[in-house]
Amino acid sequence: MPNRLVMDRSAAQFIERLKNTPPVKGGVARLIFAVDATSSETLDHARHIQGEMFEATTGLGGFEVKLVFYRGASECKSSRWVTTATELQGLIESVHCSVGPSQVERVLNFAIREARDHRVNALVFVIGGCLEERIDRLCYVASALTRLGVPIFAFHEGYCPKVAEAFKQIAALTQGGYLKFDFANTDRLKELLGAVAVYAAGGHRALSAYSEIKGLDEITR
Repeated sequence: MPNRLVMDRSAAQFIERLKNTPPVKGGVARLIFAVDATSSETLDHARHIQGEMFEATTGLGGFEVKLVFYRGASECKSSRWVTTATELQGLIESVHCSVGPSQVERVLNFAIREARDHRVNALVFVIGGCLEERIDRLCYVASALTRLGVPIFAFHEGYCPKVAEAFKQIAALTQGGYLKFDFANTDRLKELLGAVAVYAAGGHRALSAYSEIKGLDEITR
């Protein structure tokens, strides 16, 4: 069982980063939800937290999510844009784990292409396992998302220091956020994911209201 104080301290830092992320543009919000499907636990837990994104953004003017996942030796795929938790749940349920190397660069390049064609408000990355790719290379690729105004918010399950260092740098570079967690604190994790979705859909004012309702402001005091 993780120490709740430690989790809350990390969550507080995550929320502060989110509040300091530059405002998003108006219109229908689009969020890319990327999942590391080389880890069965990470994939399974992603299924259980995604619904909060849609629940939290009800009434904020439209919200669309595209699932991206990688698994196996070289498989990296994306879905259509969906507008409900049920649709996204069905997509994630159809994905099965297959052990293989990390393919973070392919996910970043996909997000870059998508953001050039359609406005993307944020990229959420749920990742576990290890990282075989070079950090400097990933930061170089992620810099294109910085120019496109797409922050990366990484939820990291696992104990690989290289994963942590890479996503801390990528999050900082794109003005997003990084959170290390385990799923003993699932409710808080759902709320933090919901906070990212609310930010993407409604900006800072909506985020402040959501944070107050969920008690997220309390952990930053």
